[in-house]
Amino acid sequence: NGEAIDSLFGLGFGAVEVGSITPLAQAGNPKPRLFRIEESSAVINRMGLNNDGAQACGDRIRSRFWRLLASQSKQQGETVATLARLVNRSAHANRLLGINLSKSKASASGSFADYVDGLQQLGAYADYVVVNVSCPNVTNIAAGADVAVLEETVAAVVRARNSMPDYRPPVVLKIGPDNDADQLKLIAQLAIDYRIDGIIATNTTPSRPAGLADPAGIAKEAGGLSGAPLRDAALATTRQMYLLTGGRIPIIGCGGISTAEDALAFGKAGASMVQVYSSMTYDGPGKAREIKDGLVELLKGRKWTDVVGEDART
Repeated sequence: NGEAIDSLFGLGFGAVEVGSITPLAQAGNPKPRLFRIEESSAVINRMGLNNDGAQACGDRIRSRFWRLLASQSKQQGETVATLARLVNRSAHANRLLGINLSKSKASASGSFADYVDGLQQLGAYADYVVVNVSCPNVTNIAAGADVAVLEETVAAVVRARNSMPDYRPPVVLKIGPDNDADQLKLIAQLAIDYRIDGIIATNTTPSRPAGLADPAGIAKEAGGLSGAPLRDAALATTRQMYLLTGGRIPIIGCGGISTAEDALAFGKAGASMVQVYSSMTYDGPGKAREIKDGLVELLKGRKWTDVVGEDART
């Protein structure tokens, strides 16, 4: 809902992503809808894209942006209009604000209109927009499983982005961890053909990995699994997408990252950036700083860009 953007930046994150945001406000699935599997450092959620809707979230994000620019204008002696052309949409130097878009529950399964609507309402205030076609907790996103619908969706969003009059945000596609090799090849080719600016690998999974430690039987709950058990699948998808795109499209690695070693593994597999979610549930708000401090030690003087895709080069 975009209510904690600057608090999250304050924890040390280089990027903060809000959403998913849908055109219409919706309450999400009935509660309970969030479960912990503590023995596996895992989370299951079936939130159902609960959010305040594009208008309310957009008002919040826009007012934050202009408020921060007004403050910076006084400090720097620049006009607000000048700053608006120069700064990131995060309104912070060297920080990115992503806005994740998805579909309202009532929308038709094969329709792409909600993504275009979200882009038009919110894209001007995003350093990148995410097209979330892989949420396992709603039933009306055909683009996650039907390549023809996915292509129509990607084409429509890119076309709408390219027709924006002034600022045109990068478009990032968020995919799931359960695609087979042929599906990944098709997704990679679509991303190349339509000049997608980035890929998030991956969303949560409706599957349950073998060997999941779950003495309380929580894994039987429906929903997307995240956390440590997702790591291997997400890492494998990151590696495959990097190879299939020839390193031409930045990848945001996501899934089971809880340590600096995990983050580095994703970087070597091809991730230009990584996201964390579930590990904060278990380890607290210092997670970003912990991982970044650990990476400084692991990199031993090298830059992050030196290691991105290293596995593919060796």
